[in-house]
Amino acid sequence: MNEALGVATPVLLEPAGPDWKALVAQYGSPLLVLDCDRVRMQYRKLTQALPGVRLHYAIKALPNETMVATLAEEGAAFDIATSGEIAMLEKLFIDAADTIHTHPIKRDQDIKDALRYGCTTFVADNIDELEKLVPYRHRVAVLIRASFPNPAARVDLSRKFGCAIGELPALLAAADARGLHVKGLSFHVGSQVDGSHRHVRAIEACLPFLRERRPGALARMTVLDIGGGFPANYDGSVEDIDAFCAPIREALQAVPEHVEVIAEPGRYLAAPAMTCLTTVVGRAKRGDRMWYYLDDGVYGSFSGQIFDHTHYPLIPLDAQGEPQASVLAGPTCDSVDVIAEDFPVGEMAIGALIVAPMMGAYTAASASEFNSLPKTRVIALAPPASMDEADNVLRLA
Repeated sequence: MNEALGVATPVLLEPAGPDWKALVAQYGSPLLVLDCDRVRMQYRKLTQALPGVRLHYAIKALPNETMVATLAEEGAAFDIATSGEIAMLEKLFIDAADTIHTHPIKRDQDIKDALRYGCTTFVADNIDELEKLVPYRHRVAVLIRASFPNPAARVDLSRKFGCAIGELPALLAAADARGLHVKGLSFHVGSQVDGSHRHVRAIEACLPFLRERRPGALARMTVLDIGGGFPANYDGSVEDIDAFCAPIREALQAVPEHVEVIAEPGRYLAAPAMTCLTTVVGRAKRGDRMWYYLDDGVYGSFSGQIFDHTHYPLIPLDAQGEPQASVLAGPTCDSVDVIAEDFPVGEMAIGALIVAPMMGAYTAASASEFNSLPKTRVIALAPPASMDEADNVLRLA
């Protein structure tokens, strides 16, 4: 593995799914294919694994209108963090009552935009953020975010957000003194966690506060937001979601009956739902290795390799002969634009196609247009009826 570039040898899988070559012939390359049936399946599996927990899709994972519309038809609620995400939901006529604003750090304009939309539940994790909400205290409810550091997570979100559990009593008292309605608690144990024991410990730490009746509080706390972190199975090593959630279900049995439990899944819903199709546009022998240059890279759809620390399965469809350690590089002029080092693959000609599944989460979302290259086109398979007026099979997403 090249630690400096974050490049690893991805897992080789067998090709599956629709006729990828036909899609490229029709829509061009590179291409991202969003399978809305897979979105539905992931949502239903997580709903069954966490009965009674309201799922708020974390839009930042894949801010795609077709993705959002598909989940809305399934009955999902939404986790929003920016005014841009609010604009998307407004365009899709998503009811603001089905949203929470989870960014712990907000500008005053962000608060105003959310309130104008009709979202009234906000997250805060420090005194300054509480002060920002005071002018709107008769219109807002607050979820106080607690911190549960998790260095084992792919992304430890408690490094940046959340108040330490020992500081929670003082922050609750500060909210009460300012006349703010603390609706409940929230936490996020990290992205792509190493086990559900992280959720269990956080739930157990929150229980005493949910049971407490604070003398100065406007009302009892009625919400526990257990965040996200539900892992996607990139390499076959992640246990079934029902088994993963079993300890969480058991821990939630101790939550008081008056408390609603919600969650913020993003990666689990989005990652398996989108496949990237990329084509070899150049090749060169450099030293003892072949370099294959693709029309998508880490500045584009493979941006998650840098920002999300994720390596995706890669399936060469047109390789010939014995696999040899090769390099897969992206299309930009930057030498950091390398998807894989020492990738075992047979000889590929210019025009050969590579299929990369599991590319729904934090890929298109963080892609750029560096080198003035356009972002990869997205098409949708089996989109919701509300978005399928022009084409009954595929719709540009």
